[in-house]
Amino acid sequence: MNENKPIVTDADLHAFADGLLPPERQAELQAWLAENPEDAAAIVTWQSQNDEIRAMFSAYTVSKDHDADLVSKNGRTSSAKAIQPRRSHTLTLLAASLALFIAGAAAGHFGPDLFAKPELQVTSIEALPQQAHSAFIVYASDVRHPVEVGADQEAHLATWLGKRMNVAGLKVPTLQRLGFQLVGGRLLPINGTPGALFMYENASGQRLTVLVGRNSGNTTTSFRFASDNAVETFYWIDGDLGYAVTGEISRDMLRQVADECYKQFSS
Repeated sequence: MNENKPIVTDADLHAFADGLLPPERQAELQAWLAENPEDAAAIVTWQSQNDEIRAMFSAYTVSKDHDADLVSKNGRTSSAKAIQPRRSHTLTLLAASLALFIAGAAAGHFGPDLFAKPELQVTSIEALPQQAHSAFIVYASDVRHPVEVGADQEAHLATWLGKRMNVAGLKVPTLQRLGFQLVGGRLLPINGTPGALFMYENASGQRLTVLVGRNSGNTTTSFRFASDNAVETFYWIDGDLGYAVTGEISRDMLRQVADECYKQFSS
């Protein structure tokens, strides 16, 4: 047993997913995730769930000056001026914690019904680029294990992922015309169901990913664009499947890749 191997707990993984780890632990967790793809996939799922919950309750994230009074005893504030700043700070934190608890409880109790309503279908659609971004960040930077199945087993990769997703004739896009070679792919949880992630690399070492997931809403959209710092994503919905192309490359090149993928997936 390696005495120097860091001990990673569930609390560490959740803190990493929420962006709450101290800087000195961040690098350790990134190294751990590179060697533990199941934990990395779980973090992608948790981050997507967080995004969905935040989107669902975004209309209610309004605070007022007297919110802290709602959790003070009998609604009265202290008249002791010397301790008021500390008490006000404490009550504000308590109010925030209470709001988060209520939001979490509501999501757990009403979540399935809320997401099933047509007017909230956009939540799952908008979650697609977030999941694609998270998957790119976790896997594209991995040097030793970026994929589960390599390009030398492309036929097996397509058959395996298509079977897991219950998609007959799932295609692995060919992007050689645009200068990108297939690295391989992996199984990925997307909205709680099996999804596919294909990875590509060009001659200069730049990588991009193509994500394919089930779309329970059975809707269709045109190309949409999302940007998060230097990471760009083009995504679209076509029937019962959603697609997202993500990379740290020019938006014009990413658009060409998305267009090529769209043509091949639709053919």
